[in-house]
Amino acid sequence: MPDLEKQAAAWLAADPDENTRAELGALIEAAKTDPSAQDDLADRFASTLQFGTAGLRGALGAGPNRMNRAVVIRAAYGLIDYLFRSPKTPLDALPESGQQVDRPPRVVVGNDARKLSRQFALDTVEVITAAGGEAILLPDRVPTPVLAYAVRQLEADAGVMVTASHNPPQDNGYKVYLGGRMVSGPERGAQIVPPHDTGIAACIAAAPPANEIPLATSGWKDVDRELVAEYTTAVAESAYLLDGYLGTPAPISIVHTAMHGVGGKVALDALGQAGFEEVHPVPEQAEPDPAFPTVAFPNPEEPGAIDLALGLAQRLEADVVLANDPDADRCAVAIPDPRSGWRMLHGDELGCVLAEAVAHGLADGAGHAVLVNSIVSSRLLGRIAAAHGLAYQNTLTGFKWMGRVPSLAFAYEEAIGYCVRPDLVHDKDGLSTAVLVAALVAKLKGTERSIADLLDDLARQHGLYLTSQLSARFSDLEQIPVTMAKLREHPPAALAGSAVATVADLAEGYAGLPPTDGVLLLTERDDRVIVRPSGTEPKVKCYLEVVEPASPDADFDALTDVRKRASARLDAIKADLQAALFG
Repeated sequence: MPDLEKQAAAWLAADPDENTRAELGALIEAAKTDPSAQDDLADRFASTLQFGTAGLRGALGAGPNRMNRAVVIRAAYGLIDYLFRSPKTPLDALPESGQQVDRPPRVVVGNDARKLSRQFALDTVEVITAAGGEAILLPDRVPTPVLAYAVRQLEADAGVMVTASHNPPQDNGYKVYLGGRMVSGPERGAQIVPPHDTGIAACIAAAPPANEIPLATSGWKDVDRELVAEYTTAVAESAYLLDGYLGTPAPISIVHTAMHGVGGKVALDALGQAGFEEVHPVPEQAEPDPAFPTVAFPNPEEPGAIDLALGLAQRLEADVVLANDPDADRCAVAIPDPRSGWRMLHGDELGCVLAEAVAHGLADGAGHAVLVNSIVSSRLLGRIAAAHGLAYQNTLTGFKWMGRVPSLAFAYEEAIGYCVRPDLVHDKDGLSTAVLVAALVAKLKGTERSIADLLDDLARQHGLYLTSQLSARFSDLEQIPVTMAKLREHPPAALAGSAVATVADLAEGYAGLPPTDGVLLLTERDDRVIVRPSGTEPKVKCYLEVVEPASPDADFDALTDVRKRASARLDAIKADLQAALFG
């Protein structure tokens, strides 16, 4: 306890924020007699919030293992220090470069509407400016794709987005992109990957205490909302990807939810500019609110999160529900399904439907266009690419990998993340995705068809690839590596009655991919399971895929039977994994 008290006192002395100083001071005093306060204090100083390829993300609060101004100020110092120290790449491939090569590092900063997000963004530009860098501050409360767009549009060497995306309300985060002279080619505008993450982390670790880091009071550039308007107009044009696919679009009714996040206005503006006149926002979730009062977790994938949107869609007899997560880099879609009524599409379903639609436009003269998804996403995308004569590439999980693939034309991962406009953003973008989905639904309606019909078409052509997920959330983070070790040492011998034919430790590399923490299981029936720790939440996730043959001329009833068989097998695999890993 004496060492902990010493650490806490040193942090308290260096904390530049009066609120977290008061919080920590009260906790130090309470910990003298209260065991629960002692545990809380110990957790706050158990480690330092680690900077990795996802940047920083954690609960708000005082101490080095929380998100607070002291942590952010040191992170900004480490980032600009790294940018100054790193060798620069010429900007020959970028417009209007030339004489700009000798400028100081340029960093563009944006923030969402979470608690303290704007303060963290201001701290960042103040640190960068004081250090001699060129800081650019976006307008308050912008979607993450706007920041990713700005990194490329403004030729920034780095971008910082203050957001915790779809994490619980008590969290915030710090996501970093590289561009400009720091990286080259398709890597410009993508999230950081090794060795940049470890390099930045080392500079952060070497940073002085927060109260010793200079903060400028002026000198950065404020960008007005014209850049947001430019992005919105470009996003509204995403329907052109479907030129020549199907026929004339019909008017449709859309329900949209921003999930209490920052995507509402941009989504509605973009859909309006794209010609969609009947768009109904969910009123309870339309405005930014860091408390996220209507949802337990502000993630469209969580049970109940889109119930309000579904209820409104049913009352209005809408054609589609579009749901963005709070920072609007992801997009969930719900449809009226003739087999089950309204339901949300799985991320793989939407990804493959969009890929099939986009591929029709790419097949004619697309050159080396590449369709990309992550290792935990459906193998069906590879079949779609091959059927259209397009290249296909599989990457590690995350758009930090997918966004940097050369000749990228379309990318997705099952966690409802889609890159449909790599010409604008080398990251997932829930807003351009929303416009493209609306355009697809409108074109399908014009031919008296639906997304459910397209899913049946894909099953007839390639067999039914059905995916799902099983996950477990841990309050004790030490149980995550324990669970992974248990799986490696004692993998299940069979899943859903089919012998496990392949057990691959992804930490040793797999199919040409770099090593990553995960285990792949493949059964004799070609069903696949990948188990990995989440990169953003205290979870172990299991990604399940079954493949069920279907006849090319199967009718609706026959495909319904195929889906029932595949669904039953998914349930059996879930039960087996639950018993083996989490039972």
